[in-house]
Amino acid sequence: MRRRLCCLTGLLLLSALHAAASPPVDPVTMDRLIDSGLNHGEVVETMEYLADRIGGRMTNSPAMREAERWSQDKFRGFGLKNVHTEGFDFGRGWWIESSRVRLVSPRPLDLRAIPIAWTPATNGALRAPIIVAPIRTERDFADYRGKLAGKIVLVSWPEPLKDLTETPFQRLGEADIAKLNKFELPNFDPEARKRLIDRYQLIVTKLPEFLAAEGAVAWVRMSPRDGHLVHGEGYAHRVGPTGKLPAVELAVEDYLRLARLAKTGPVELEIDSRVHFEDGDHNAYNVFGEIPGRDAKAGYVMAGAHLDSWVAGDGAADNGAGSAVVIEAARILSHLGITPKRTIRFALWSGEEQGLYGSAAYVERYLARRPAEPDPEVAALGPYFSSEHYPVQPLPGYNDLIAYFNIDNGSGKVRGIYAEGNVGAVPLLRQWLAPFESLGASAVVAEPTGGTDHVFLSRLGLPAFQFIQDPLDYETRVHHSDLDTFDHLRTADLRQAAVVLAGVLLEAANSDETLPRKTLPTEPRITDPFRYREPSKP
Repeated sequence: MRRRLCCLTGLLLLSALHAAASPPVDPVTMDRLIDSGLNHGEVVETMEYLADRIGGRMTNSPAMREAERWSQDKFRGFGLKNVHTEGFDFGRGWWIESSRVRLVSPRPLDLRAIPIAWTPATNGALRAPIIVAPIRTERDFADYRGKLAGKIVLVSWPEPLKDLTETPFQRLGEADIAKLNKFELPNFDPEARKRLIDRYQLIVTKLPEFLAAEGAVAWVRMSPRDGHLVHGEGYAHRVGPTGKLPAVELAVEDYLRLARLAKTGPVELEIDSRVHFEDGDHNAYNVFGEIPGRDAKAGYVMAGAHLDSWVAGDGAADNGAGSAVVIEAARILSHLGITPKRTIRFALWSGEEQGLYGSAAYVERYLARRPAEPDPEVAALGPYFSSEHYPVQPLPGYNDLIAYFNIDNGSGKVRGIYAEGNVGAVPLLRQWLAPFESLGASAVVAEPTGGTDHVFLSRLGLPAFQFIQDPLDYETRVHHSDLDTFDHLRTADLRQAAVVLAGVLLEAANSDETLPRKTLPTEPRITDPFRYREPSKP
């Protein structure tokens, strides 16, 4: 075992020496970094505590507050400086005490279900007949007016199961990574954005309001994935729009059973949802810590992951894994005892799952601002839906951020970096990854990624990137589901990811070269001005 580690270290040093004539990090320091992460790493213990002891971390919930305190203690214990939180307006906290859903008649049966986030409690067992009333658009409301009073309403269309066509667990091969190296042409389509906003408003506010107005007593949706997986995502966290009706998500197999039974006779369901709102502090908090640089004028580099999660599972892969890797990278770099040229900042974001609230707040406070969303209903949906207005106004701190690296694709091994369409950054990113080629991390691909905390930074033209990671069973089974637990992680991959992240951060912090930025965005022309809007599905 020791001989293999020595050989591995030698190969890593050799690749580092050949990567560039004047490497920004000397080979001895890189060797110490690798040794600290692979032979003396703490990422597995950090991850276990976060997943098993603290568990799922809904934004502003008691568990998230504990995670905010714990992560600051970790940073301080490593000797990081300027450890602090920064608050931003988010809304209500929410957590699940217990939940039970039972089929009462035509036969007794416990069903697999979870309360939908930010829906109220039942205040004891709620028993009522069901009605299957699939609703996809507001036009569907007319079909069910006068029919829902006193009912538990099943609002999803009971779509039959489909054949499995993809492998549930995957490691990336060279051919898979090569397919990612494509530049994605921009597509500016305001109509598509409007359709997305309309759909979101239907789900978050209009559907619950309609059901309550019609006298329904609760509502049920079908899980988006089969295999008895449940998720429970919900978005009515703002103080005003909290729904009046309890709601649960039912496993596909149980939902389809109820739908069949409803075709042949009356069906009675019982829901006992014991959930709680937290209104003591409507601010959510990002957590920060730093390793100060020796040149205050050289700017800073930053790594980030989101600390919040959903609560069907323990938030292990999404994104406890990324948070643990960021925390471990901070430990590794602090352990080296060196002062980099640039400050290295570590960020643990909050409110990511509800629409990138934490990173959006950071952008607006330090980097750039856009005109406010004029429609108050759209503004209430959060930054994800109101962040595309122009012109962009850079703030004084815009030029201080030299590079941002985000990690939020589960616990799979890091295979490289998505360049996010920043083609000019590719050569330098490859150079920084060169020492880790024998660890499997060497690819730099053009493809952009979305849905996580680098997005708002990248949209400003800043050098903000996401890591390529082996998918494992993240997207197919684990993501947001009750399988998001420690046992679906790969601990060797977490160690590798922490080493790669720490190494790339140190390279970026010490490099005489800096990554180029993309053009500061201005309002684009509509990509296809002759396209007709597609009609809604019946």
